[in-house]
Amino acid sequence: MIPANTDQALARLKAETLIESLDWLREFHGRIVVVKFGGNAMVDEQLQLAFAQDMAYLRFVGIKPVVVHGGGPQITARLAEIGIKSEFRAGMRYTDEKTMSVVRDVLRNQISKNLANLIEESGAQTVVLSGEDDSLFRAVKVKGQTSEGEVDLGLVGEVKTVNPRAVLQALDQGKVPVISSVAPSNAGQLLNVNADLAASALAIALGADKLMVLTDVPGLYANWPEIDSLLSEISVEELTELMPKLESGMIPKMQACLRAVQGGVPKAHIIDGRQPHSILLEIFTKAGVGTQVTS
Repeated sequence: MIPANTDQALARLKAETLIESLDWLREFHGRIVVVKFGGNAMVDEQLQLAFAQDMAYLRFVGIKPVVVHGGGPQITARLAEIGIKSEFRAGMRYTDEKTMSVVRDVLRNQISKNLANLIEESGAQTVVLSGEDDSLFRAVKVKGQTSEGEVDLGLVGEVKTVNPRAVLQALDQGKVPVISSVAPSNAGQLLNVNADLAASALAIALGADKLMVLTDVPGLYANWPEIDSLLSEISVEELTELMPKLESGMIPKMQACLRAVQGGVPKAHIIDGRQPHSILLEIFTKAGVGTQVTS
């Protein structure tokens, strides 16, 4: 049995949290928030469910979430199942035509589909899209950069143009778009694109109020691995200066935030996706989580 005074204390705490969220509800009502889904949240069932609930909650309170995702661990697992060894060059997956076929299938028919189902079970309607749909993304092939020079990555690209029509249409219909990170080139060749940078390009094209990138770390450290150097906020100028010192895994995430803010998105955040409901904590509480990039 829970004592009555404990019950009342919990109720007061919930009421205070709701009141605290009021200013943010006013600020973001009707606004677009782009969320890059990744890290532990993609492979932990409880974190997946918490994320899906966050997306449904945002939609119900009048905020318009848009989800962009990759799927490295799932792609690697599927390739291993069919006897294809994953190869990485300059920290990026080398993608030939067989690998590209697996990437496309896993992203859309496994990850997008499962995530959309979870969001719908949480109460919000969804639409599954990829960069192929309605000319959403166009990409160009890129090469990997190493200390010894450029390396071929195969069918790997970077988003260069965005046509957000299909996403805006879904948002107008009250749906949560769930978008996988593949994109055709101008010649129609399908390319594997970085989901962090795709989310950033989409946030700019949509005129989003926020870009939120889920990670597996508490945020950005000014002097990694010094734990007490965790930053709650950083400016574009400070981040530009810090970028060459970052670890390779953090670079595309911080590039995504940097490009978004430089492109007109007011705020970009990296958020620890290992915390359940980290999206709601960041948007609706004063404490927040992770690191915020501002102009």
